[in-house]
Amino acid sequence: MTDKRPFDLLNNSLEKSVVVGIKGGVEFRGTMAAYDVHMNIVLEKAEELKDGVVKRGLGTVLLRGDTVVYIMPSI
Repeated sequence: MTDKRPFDLLNNSLEKSVVVGIKGGVEFRGTMAAYDVHMNIVLEKAEELKDGVVKRGLGTVLLRGDTVVYIMPSI
């Protein structure tokens, strides 16, 4: 594995499709446009997911870092 730090993984996810899970069990899928040291995440073309199915389209969203539980690549 070439990525050694969490920020390396986040940086490699920029401009790629990701799924972000937040507290409360809500998931969002979109293109990661930006992040900061607090793990605030900006997603473009974001969609809210429920059980892996698109619930609604949201456009550009900011997810507050203290609510983020996980970030994973989207298929």
